[in-house]
Amino acid sequence: MAVKEILRDQGLHFIVVDLGEVEIMEKLSSEQREHIKTALLQSGLELMDDKRALLIEKIKVTIINMVHHSEEFVKINISDYLSEKLDYDYTYMSNLFSEIQGTTIEQFIIAHKVERIKELIIYDELNISEIAWKMNYSSVAHLSNQFKKVTGLSPSHFKNLKDKRRKPIEEIGKSIEDRKQSEIAATP
Repeated sequence: MAVKEILRDQGLHFIVVDLGEVEIMEKLSSEQREHIKTALLQSGLELMDDKRALLIEKIKVTIINMVHHSEEFVKINISDYLSEKLDYDYTYMSNLFSEIQGTTIEQFIIAHKVERIKELIIYDELNISEIAWKMNYSSVAHLSNQFKKVTGLSPSHFKNLKDKRRKPIEEIGKSIEDRKQSEIAATP
């Protein structure tokens, strides 16, 4: 809504293409681009000009949607899924992601899967076997091992801890540089 308002203020016609992506019908002047960039920053958003940064953002959004917002975890190979969804070679995306984020796509997915598993455990609507099936793990043991490797706790031990807090989606898989920037921005 904020993005639409900013674009309307500039008298621009646009098509919302996807979450985080807008197609503007007019050619932007450098003055309009700067105004939009400033207004977005004031709203806590960012204008992405770099095609590589935009692709990284698309990879993240695709993974987040797959892990957190779909009823069933994707049952096909993740590399095929991302290549098909984003229309890029997986090796290129993987190398770019690792270079920019300082972590692999696989590690990013695992971090998000573990946070989703925490959420499902806290909701207490599914048992661990059902969660393993829903999240496309080959077995409960596989889920448990991965969960313990990331959190240091077994899923059942986590379930017994009431004070264990989940990470906000936007904090998962952030690069060290992103976390530093967030801390700097939050410092008065």
